[in-house]
Parts: sequence; C-alpha cells; structure tokens
Amino acid sequence: MGLINQTNELYYEGADGIWNSGDENYGDYQFTSLDNIIGNFMIAYVGEDKIISKIKRTDVMFHAKRAIQEFSFDTLPSEKAQEIEIGPALQMILPQDYVNYVKFSYTDNKGVERILYPTRNTSNPTAITQDANYEYTFDNTGEIIEADESTTWERFKASGRGQLANSSDNPGDLTDSELFNLYRFGRRYGLSPEEAQSNGVFYIDKLKGIVHFSSHLADQIVTLKYISDGLGTDAEMQVHKFAEEAIYKYIAHAVLATRANTPEYQIARFKKEMSAAKRNAKLRMSNIKIAELAQVMRNQSKWIKH
Repeated sequence: MGLINQTNELYYEGADGIWNSGDENYGDYQFTSLDNIIGNFMIAYVGEDKIISKIKRTDVMFHAKRAIQEFSFDTLPSEKAQEIEIGPALQMILPQDYVNYVKFSYTDNKGVERILYPTRNTSNPTAITQDANYEYTFDNTGEIIEADESTTWERFKASGRGQLANSSDNPGDLTDSELFNLYRFGRRYGLSPEEAQSNGVFYIDKLKGIVHFSSHLADQIVTLKYISDGLGTDAEMQVHKFAEEAIYKYIAHAVLATRANTPEYQIARFKKEMSAAKRNAKLRMSNIKIAELAQVMRNQSKWIKH
C-alpha cells in the first residue's frame, strides 16, 4: 500500500484549490511524523518474542521526543532563520525556541550576508544602581535596583570599537594616543584574526535573552540563524526519513538502558547499533553531491602568487 494518499492537484493547490496560497504541504514527503515513529516502534519492537515485551506508549513518546531533541542539535536539519532591522537600542530579542546560534550576519546593499563575530573584549554585566555615597539602592520591596544597561556596554558602543576596521571611522577630536589605539585595534599592528574584519560584533546576554550589537549596525538588516530542539510546535515534531532508523535504535537503546535486569550485552549491542545508525543518518543528511564537490575542489588547482 502506497504512502501517498492525495492527488497531484490536492498537493499542488491545497485544500482551498489555490496555487501556493499557504495551506499546502510542499516537501512533507521527506519527513515522517512523531505519531508514525511511535506507532512503527510499537509494532516492530514491542510484543511477545520481541526485544521489548511490554512498554507504555507514553514511555516510548518520552524517549522519541528526547531522540528528536538530541538529533536536532547535530543530525536533523533543524536550522531556523530570523531577520530583523536593528533599532537605535542596538538590541535583538532571542527567538522563543532559541537553543544556540549558528551564525549572525547583516545584509549589505547587494543582499550579501556579512558575517558578524562575538566580541570577547566586553560584556553587559548586571549594573547595580548606587547613590551619591556609592551605596546600593533598593525598591519598595527591598530588592536591589538594577539599571537596564551596564556602563561597560554603553562605553563600548559609544567608543566605536565595535566598528573594528571600518574604513568610514571618523576619529574626530581624539588625542594622539586615542587615535593610535583606534587604528591599532583589529588592524595591522597586533592583528587578531577574529578582529580583522569590518562587519561588526555582537554580544549575547543569556540571562536576559537579548543580543547586543556594535554601534554602526543601527538601521541594518541582521539575520540570525539558529538551532532549536524540534519540539516547539506539533508541526515541528517530525523526522527526516534518512534519520528514521536511527531514531528507532535510539529509542530501543534508551528503553533497554533504563530498565532493570537488562543484560549488559544487550544494552551494548543496541548502543553500537544506535551509533552506527546515527553515523549513517549524518552521512545521508550531509547531502554531498559528487558533481558539486568536484566543482568546489577545482578551486584547489589555482596558483597563489606570493
């Protein structure tokens, strides 16, 4: 029995009969749902004379969700992207389902993404307000009053150092020493590779969930590419078919490893099978095409003149 249960017309036009209106499920055939994963596992692995004699469906669901989480970090194609315009506050709020970033970049006038790098020279620590006697101030509930932004980050933004080696730097009325430091930072003298670029920098305040950017990125279009855990919404809880077997092996190993009186050789066997299946899934998901790889490798034949 085939897996496709809709006509070509329904696939391309959707339920409303309008081409590309947003209600279609383009490309969904490459994925299988979490319910299918759980159902197939119960059929193939659970029952009399099978590896797992008896288990609750809720237990399988828990391990299946954990598998999606773990695979989303390094195996499944779970990368997301968000584009915003940076305002005068030079801040960006992290997405609701953010786990870790892949890349920050800003878009130039030609639509090319220019990569941004994290700064290691400053941060945005919690700033405690103080009175004229340098004593801490408290609110009506007795809690310490904190400033919205630290002096450290305010000075870093105002100094223009986050602009790095931008050729449009305007030294203004700087002293000789300040001017020397301005042109030394991230440039030829004492060059540091991570600072040898003019795109800008960012700093992530993980406690507040806010990204801070250097000053010249105001009014620029910034793109954040990040990874999530694949469990944010019901629609996200699906598995690419290249990784389906690896998910089954992960669930089987997790179930056996958490059960009492399971022979160690059986746990070790499924651990090896899980590792092998995950490795195969990574190779398949890497999507390496010989023709494309050959075209890139032709660049190795260039002569570099010194």
